[in-house]
Amino acid sequence: MKIQERTGAGAGRSAAPAGPAVGDRLPTPPRERKPALAALAVLLILVGALGATMLVLQAGERIEVVKITEEIPAGQTVTNANTTSVMVAEDPGIHYVEWSQLAALKKLKAVSTIPGGVVAVGEMFGEEAKVPAGKALVGLSLKEGQYPTGLKSGNTVAAYRVGGTSRSDSDEADGGSSGSTGGGDSVIVEQARVDFAQETKSDELVSSTNKPVTLLVDSADAAALTQAASNGEVALVLVPGN
Repeated sequence: MKIQERTGAGAGRSAAPAGPAVGDRLPTPPRERKPALAALAVLLILVGALGATMLVLQAGERIEVVKITEEIPAGQTVTNANTTSVMVAEDPGIHYVEWSQLAALKKLKAVSTIPGGVVAVGEMFGEEAKVPAGKALVGLSLKEGQYPTGLKSGNTVAAYRVGGTSRSDSDEADGGSSGSTGGGDSVIVEQARVDFAQETKSDELVSSTNKPVTLLVDSADAAALTQAASNGEVALVLVPGN
């Protein structure tokens, strides 16, 4: 009897909804796909791989060329002392001078002053030096005291007429004193570029021979400078611009 009463009492109750089982996950919304971004990522990977491949191929195609180690003035030639070899990436658009062509290059002259530290290309050399329009190259042979110590190619100098008989004859014709220390010295060229200056050896304190110097001057000053140089009446002075 007690069992039936309990059963009858429980039959009148409403059943409670069952909760979710332990460990079940809630449903998630479907992930939105972006095909454009995926395609872009693939494209970037391909471009990167192609670029790396090109760099490897380019690095493999290297050639041995001539490098200028010391400045070469216009009209001068390359030597074993002012050149060395370097490896560069081959480029059909650049006319490199290959190291194997050094012997042939020695027969040519620099068409203009070539600074040290650059790789030689064919356009730098020719049968003779090229002088800019309106300019002239004048050669000098100077004694100690007629040029500043350390004079080198690329310097900017002024050329003065000093000493000599031309000034004395002129002074006597004018009835003036002809003292060698008078104020007759004059500027021949206010500014000239040293195109070439023979270097003095480090162990040679006083040169026993004259120093060859070539100046690039305006054509209008070439005649006066040449005349003074032939009489040994030229002295050079460094001026601002060096």
